[in-house]
Amino acid sequence: MPIVSAVRSVEKDMALEITQFLLAAQSADAKVRTEAEANLRQFQEQNLPAFLLSLSFELANNDKPTESRRLAGIVLKNSLDAKDAATKDRLVQQWMQIDVSIKTQIKDFLLSTLGSPVPEARHTSAQVVAKIAAIEIPQKQWPALIGTLLANMTQRESHAGLKQATLETFGYVCEEISHRDLEQAEVNNVLTAVVQGMNFADNTVEVRLAATKALYNALDFAETNFQNEMERNFIMKVVCETCMSKEVEIRQAAFECLVSIASTYYEVLEPYMQTLFELTSNAVKGDQESVALQAIEFWSSICDEEIELQEFDPESGESGAPHSRFIEKALASLVPMLLETLLKQEEDQDQDDSIWNVSMAGGTCLGLVARTVGDSILPLVMPFVESNIMKPDWRCREAATYAFGSILEGPSLEKLSQLVQSGLDFLLKAMKDENNHVKDTTAWTLSRIFELLHNPAGGFSVVSAENLERVVQILLEGIQDAPNVAEKVCGAIYYLAQGYEDAGPASSVLTRYIPSIIDCLLKTANRADGGDLKLRSSAYETLNEVVRCSNIVETSSIIAQLLPAIMEKLSSTVELQIASLEDREKQGDLQASLCGVLQVIIQKLSSVDETKTVVLQTADQIMVLFLKVFACRSSTVHEEAMLAIGALAYATGTEFERYMQEFYRYLETGLQNFEEYQVCAITVGVVGDICRALDGKVLPYCDRIMDLLIKDLSSEELHRSVKPPIFSCFGDIALAIEEHFEKYVPYALQMMQGAAELCARMDTSDDELIDYANQLKRSIFEAYSGILQGFKDSKSEIMLPYAQHLLQFIETVFRDKQRDESVTRAAVAVIGDLADALGPNTKLLFREKSFYVEFLGECLESDDEQLKETATWTKGMINRIMVS
Repeated sequence: MPIVSAVRSVEKDMALEITQFLLAAQSADAKVRTEAEANLRQFQEQNLPAFLLSLSFELANNDKPTESRRLAGIVLKNSLDAKDAATKDRLVQQWMQIDVSIKTQIKDFLLSTLGSPVPEARHTSAQVVAKIAAIEIPQKQWPALIGTLLANMTQRESHAGLKQATLETFGYVCEEISHRDLEQAEVNNVLTAVVQGMNFADNTVEVRLAATKALYNALDFAETNFQNEMERNFIMKVVCETCMSKEVEIRQAAFECLVSIASTYYEVLEPYMQTLFELTSNAVKGDQESVALQAIEFWSSICDEEIELQEFDPESGESGAPHSRFIEKALASLVPMLLETLLKQEEDQDQDDSIWNVSMAGGTCLGLVARTVGDSILPLVMPFVESNIMKPDWRCREAATYAFGSILEGPSLEKLSQLVQSGLDFLLKAMKDENNHVKDTTAWTLSRIFELLHNPAGGFSVVSAENLERVVQILLEGIQDAPNVAEKVCGAIYYLAQGYEDAGPASSVLTRYIPSIIDCLLKTANRADGGDLKLRSSAYETLNEVVRCSNIVETSSIIAQLLPAIMEKLSSTVELQIASLEDREKQGDLQASLCGVLQVIIQKLSSVDETKTVVLQTADQIMVLFLKVFACRSSTVHEEAMLAIGALAYATGTEFERYMQEFYRYLETGLQNFEEYQVCAITVGVVGDICRALDGKVLPYCDRIMDLLIKDLSSEELHRSVKPPIFSCFGDIALAIEEHFEKYVPYALQMMQGAAELCARMDTSDDELIDYANQLKRSIFEAYSGILQGFKDSKSEIMLPYAQHLLQFIETVFRDKQRDESVTRAAVAVIGDLADALGPNTKLLFREKSFYVEFLGECLESDDEQLKETATWTKGMINRIMVS
């Protein structure tokens, strides 16, 4: 039966009933709802084209109920797009395979709905049009769309609702597609329509708001227009005028455009900065909070741009873009404006870290200004701090403390050290302030000081042997304060302990306080008033850092005593009565924290031979505990327990073999957990840990592990971020089982070669894809290195057929200017491994692929000592075979 006839046939049977199905799917009666959902699913599976056409007709039909039209639009949108990449690809392919005539009908229904008198239908249709555009415009399959939408804006009979929906559609389409997908003439026409839609005289409030929001999404497309002074002036004039609109929502949307312009077109902003300062200043001082927040964000964006420019060349800002030093020029007016915002605190902002208000935004921007201009900020901020820090009004004291804490990153150590040395004593006293807000911000400021200005290993610290006792005493008193203050104190202790890492003998000064610190942190973790459990989580994270950074020689007995205490606590969680989902989540969170502590203790005690025996003696009990935790089946715990087992495997070495039979089923479950892909990724990492621990003793489990890893790589469901670690894991397995890896070579190498070819085809204009490609390249090289080293002493000839492909891949990577340093190191190492493992058999190959000479030359000139060392070794390996 021809497809159009099939659609008509199904329409008679089911399309007439789709209204009923859609309404029933929203019923309060669960039975009615379930049955309707099943009917919709059946219709979708039996005949997708007819299903989508029926949905689009439902959405377009003004005689249908609003409720059924709303759900029709949602289902239609979800049939075209999904968050999961594999599902999205499948939906795109399904749409592409539908007959053109049916797709045209669907699109016609959607475009007609943009003129519907029902706002909700118009809005939903705009979103669905954009989803189809995202699929078709890059394929040049919907050339008429932009013209049709433009006609909606220019035809005299077009009503305000149609114009609003059309502008929404432009905005959504620009959000979905790349600026490379449209011709410049189309971009010009879209921008003209959008900017005209912002015109106050000709349009309703709803149209102007839709136009302003559309401009925000279209700004990425306007690069050519912003290079043209006349067009740029016009766009900036309209945006600035819109920033003074009567309606708050429109002003907010216009300032959002300015924020985007600040980061996208920084280099052309010079002529407009005086106007922009006046606009933002007025908004910050007197406008509604939603508008003021965007005005502050404008200056934060300017700071971000200038900080990035300075990272290229701190002196001249040379990165190919001009450094206009807008922050430096505006400093004398900008800083007082931001300081004023700090006094606009909300009464309860100390109780909720998610609150974002003018005061928080102003402090964040002040911190960015400090990073941008350095020492120049101090004379502008310190008088504010000094004049407000002692005032009776808590708002003044809190603002002064927040200002001080915000400017600690940026100015030079030389300028800051004296200020902080004298300020530290005052801040310690302020931890006893009568006001909770002040104590909260003081504790945060102390954590900033310890993070940025406490580095004994680097030769400078505001904390000395003389004042450490007082610092610790104040912090341990403060941790008993209200939960929000205690949480900030945890942060201060965290950075205080971290400062002593790698400090050698200097770390000894903290050792005598560690038992008290650990005791207080454990008590804090057990507090009943921890609210949403954030305090408990912070206390355990801080405990981990205290253990990790302690001097193991001096604290071994303390940490050894902590081990059974944490094990006992974890054991008690397994016995908890679980009566609800909330109970299950609380149990999972607590087990995750405790497994995290055990992981750090295991790593610390096994880092030196003297204390490793403590772990070995309790390994059986620890493993039994972890297996009990796995039995609770919480994915969060699964991750933390997996990581801790990886640490235990490293500590126990070949002794870990006795746990494998019992543990293996959980390992297998983790490798098959596609849905919670982080669990899968961590499990892959633990397989590597176990291979390094067991060496050849892992062999009995390798068939099934390799089978699962190959399936993971082949799966479209599994998140792509798990795939690079799997390739690295191939190398770990090969190193462990050596010549026994032979039977896996055909499958593993096929996957590795396929991934190498995928790297060559990836879109290098997408930053996320560039990062992923670099991870993939590095992991492929790591896999080759492990396999080559595994075969080095026997059967190395197995890898000879793959040598040419490997060298071609390395050459492709060498020519890629976007490779990162870790990829370069892995590539150079694998060239050496190839020469070392295959020896004279590769002489001819290296003669043909002479690019390696240039590659090694580049690496030998690097500032990276590790890279130079690897390149020297690789050069020696190749020279050895070339003269043989």
